[in-house]
Amino acid sequence: MPATQTAGFKKAVEDSRKLKAKPTDNELLELYGLFKQGTQDPPFEDTKAPGMFELKEKAKRGAWEKLVNEKVAPTDAQKRYVKLVEELKTKHGYSA
Repeated sequence: MPATQTAGFKKAVEDSRKLKAKPTDNELLELYGLFKQGTQDPPFEDTKAPGMFELKEKAKRGAWEKLVNEKVAPTDAQKRYVKLVEELKTKHGYSA
């Protein structure tokens, strides 16, 4: 079941699309993992592992799996996502 999304989280998702510069690969992976853990849509256990040659998908799943293994709650993932987006807005610039 998808997690309830806070207004701040929804705004941060929109804001992440308005960054002036593309975040680094590591920042993008962190955003992806936090987003997936924060939304739980679908839950991690309901997803299929990517194939051996799907390197990008494996990296994305790994970022999400790390948060699952750390038992990060969806509400905490949403808070961390909002905080990260605010940091990225400062670092990369933001088009309001």
